Amino acid sequence: MDYLYFPGCTLKGSSAWQMENTALEAVACLGLNLQELKQWQCCGAVYPLSEEEIITLVSPARALYAAAESGKPLVSLCSACHHVLKRTQVRLLNDKETREKISCYLEEDYPGEARVLHYLELLRDEVGWQALKEKVKNPLQGRRIAAYYGCMLLRPSREMCFDNPERPRIMEDFINILGAEVVNYPFRIRCCGAYLAVTENRVAEDASRKIVKMALDSGAEEMTTACPLCRYNLEKTPEAKQGKVKISYFSEPLSEALNLEVQEVKP
Repeated sequence: MDYLYFPGCTLKGSSAWQMENTALEAVACLGLNLQELKQWQCCGAVYPLSEEEIITLVSPARALYAAAESGKPLVSLCSACHHVLKRTQVRLLNDKETREKISCYLEEDYPGEARVLHYLELLRDEVGWQALKEKVKNPLQGRRIAAYYGCMLLRPSREMCFDNPERPRIMEDFINILGAEVVNYPFRIRCCGAYLAVTENRVAEDASRKIVKMALDSGAEEMTTACPLCRYNLEKTPEAKQGKVKISYFSEPLSEALNLEVQEVKP
């Protein structure tokens, strides 16, 4: 089946290029086709909190309009991009006034509901865990991996509909399918400090270090995430810098388990 793919800025022009390279190689191995959305623009990275804010929704709405018109699901990798796209989709469907204003900006009517999927949902709901397991050629036996969700994939749960916001399982099931040992720990859904790394760096450092230390104390050797900002904050902790724990994007152990030789070429 064909899908549209929204890469986002961090995957294309910054430190998260590894996630895109490994994810696209993996999905091709699984027999799916991700077609990069033409002329995509930055989603805005942060969903606006004010209901009066409309203009910042134009960019993600443009992507949703294109996906709805094509009839293909829109797949994202970055947690922040997925968060903005999914919440914008919900607002367009349920808020007639916003939909009409966005349509005026874009000079076209919303052509119908766009289906927004995160890559992990694509693996779980479209490929299926059993089918993925059958593709694993290099089981990650002996690897002790802890999932780190962060905030944006899970909340607000009524809009994201990603997983149980308090007891998520999708990343743990994914790690288990790859053959690694899942490490459960209490802080896997706590905020890493996010953009406070820019304005209140010590707050973000403290929050991230508590998360990493809890994962280490629970026996983790590796932490995997879908969020570029989360990875940035976790990698800045002393424990990560000292090599006590590896921080990865979830698509990296996936690529290893599928035994793919990914060309590591920076954009």
